[in-house]
Amino acid sequence: MKPARISAAQAQELVLAIGSLVRRARAHAPAELREFSWTQIALLSRLAKAGPATSAELARAEGVTPQSMGAAIAALEEMGLVERKPHATDGRQLLVSLSARGAALRAHTKAAKETWLAQALERLDQRELAILFEAGAIMKRMAEQPEK
Repeated sequence: MKPARISAAQAQELVLAIGSLVRRARAHAPAELREFSWTQIALLSRLAKAGPATSAELARAEGVTPQSMGAAIAALEEMGLVERKPHATDGRQLLVSLSARGAALRAHTKAAKETWLAQALERLDQRELAILFEAGAIMKRMAEQPEK
C-alpha cells in the first residue's frame, strides 16, 4: 500500500484535535490528579492495567529515562499512591505497585473520564461513531508500530 501524502497543516490539525480531546477528558479527573505530570498519570495507568513492575521496566515501557521514572515514582510514593516492595524472586529489585489509595484514585478517575466520553459520544450520529471508532483502531495501530 502506498503511503498517504499529508500536509504539515493536516498533521497539525490532527495533533490539535487529539490534544484537545485529551485535555477535555483530563479536566474531568479529580482536581488533585490534574496537577500530575504526564509520566505520573501514565505510571498510575500502567500499574492499574499491567500490575507491579520494576522502575526500569516502567521507564522502558513509558519511553522515559530511569531518572525521570524514579522521580515520578518517588513523588507518587510520597503521596501514598504507589508503594515499593521487594521482588519475590530477585531480592536486589523492588516492585512498584498501586497502593489501595492509588487504586481507588485511578478507578475514580477512569470512571469520571469514561462518563464524560460516553456523554460526548451520545451526541454523535451512527455514521460519525463508525468513523470515530475506525479512526481509533487506526491510531492504536499507529501507536503500536515499531520505530524505523
